[in-house]
Amino acid sequence: MRILGFVLIVVLGVVLVWGIGDLPERGDPQAPAPTHVASYYIENALDDSNTPNFVTAVLADYRAYDTFGEAVVVVTAALACLLILLRRREDEVEVEEESR
Repeated sequence: MRILGFVLIVVLGVVLVWGIGDLPERGDPQAPAPTHVASYYIENALDDSNTPNFVTAVLADYRAYDTFGEAVVVVTAALACLLILLRRREDEVEVEEESR
């Protein structure tokens, strides 16, 4: 079973490294994001969203699902930490009561 997991990790690593080769260079002005998406956002943010703040228009309107997903991840992580800490405190209280 460990060998299968190791093989899967190696295959995933190879696929990820292979995929990196197709990415544009960092800061490339001919990459799709600065040539297509960014110019559309700049030209149409106010008309599409009626939001005077450009950054808010991009985060809340154009990328709303992405922003919502990030917020869900942060809240889930915070709740998991809270539950773990509360459980640990309960276990410590039980150990103290048993030792009395």
